[in-house]
Amino acid sequence: MQAHQIMKKQVIKVKETSSVRSVIEKFIEHGISGLPVVNDNNEIVGYISDGDVMRFIGKHKSYVIDMFAFVNVIEGDDVNFEERARKILDLNVLEIAKKKIIKVAWNDDIENVAAVLGEKQIKKLPVERNGVLVGIISRGDVIRDAFKTLL
Repeated sequence: MQAHQIMKKQVIKVKETSSVRSVIEKFIEHGISGLPVVNDNNEIVGYISDGDVMRFIGKHKSYVIDMFAFVNVIEGDDVNFEERARKILDLNVLEIAKKKIIKVAWNDDIENVAAVLGEKQIKKLPVERNGVLVGIISRGDVIRDAFKTLL
């Protein structure tokens, strides 16, 4: 079995020119936690997940090492949670999205897809063909398709 046989062809995605606000709206509307970022040619240029948003809105700490190699932790910002949450909405998606994208080819074997999902501990994998986004595969997709005939 290959990736294109189990992938979802209708991919919820966001354009590279979009704001984080549009990402959050898609998260809420579709009950998802991550999506690919594409350019005008539908090429994958990033991936944004709920973890990327969490890192931005969470409390930031700064670490300072002095000349005697002692580590002092200093609170990194005076901005409260609500202000950070408001600020993120107007940012461009690529300001917080991951640009190193883990993806699979449309003709990769399902064993490879399962290995990538497991080893990288990610929930979804974009699928591309000839450099263009053509689908997405989740852990659940792999489990359902792999075991439906066995059960």
